[in-house]
Amino acid sequence: MDKVKILIVDDEPDILEFLKYNLDKEEEFEVYTASDGEQGIKVAEEVRPTLIILDIMMPKMDGVEVCRHLRVKPEFEHTIITFLTARDEDYSQIAALDVGGDDYITKPIRPRVFLSRIKALLRRSGRIQDAEPSGIIKVADLAIDSERVNVTRGDEVIELAKKEFELLYLLVSKPGKVFSREEIFNKVWGTDVIVGNRTIDVHIRKLREKIGDHYIKTIKGIGYKFEF
Repeated sequence: MDKVKILIVDDEPDILEFLKYNLDKEEEFEVYTASDGEQGIKVAEEVRPTLIILDIMMPKMDGVEVCRHLRVKPEFEHTIITFLTARDEDYSQIAALDVGGDDYITKPIRPRVFLSRIKALLRRSGRIQDAEPSGIIKVADLAIDSERVNVTRGDEVIELAKKEFELLYLLVSKPGKVFSREEIFNKVWGTDVIVGNRTIDVHIRKLREKIGDHYIKTIKGIGYKFEF
């Protein structure tokens, strides 16, 4: 099987080396690097990576501009792009998503979490596959079984109502993806069902109470995402 090409673009040499080192340990990855936005575009056009990791704050051209530049090119329409940022402000995250970013990772970066996020993004694209039985999604310390309609944490069974389970299963099916409120309504409740504006918020609150409040993140003005 061909290796998955990953491009890292960051102007900090230590971070560039750190990320490359952790990705190089995975045999399925072929890793390329660039130290600024302009060089990143040049390398991307040469190697056509499956996934690009972009720092937001860079000289010459920042990550948002690089993403905007690449997304208008047909050959990068389906390239996975995730951002690195030391800032946790909503506006930088929304700007990254608005120009076509698929996800963002906040510094400081923990190696195991970083690799999990990268592999989750690649699973969404179908470039790598899990070895889990059909219908079971394992993420963090949770196992979500669509056939038995249950959620477990080790030996503990977490009791969820039907719509709570469907909402959780939707979010964990694509870790890191931001689901808009409209998309959640359509996929969980259906377009023909009329529910109140607070329905999603109530179900999210109940899920956080049952599985923990650190998995599901609110993206203001957009919707929700599952991360770990």
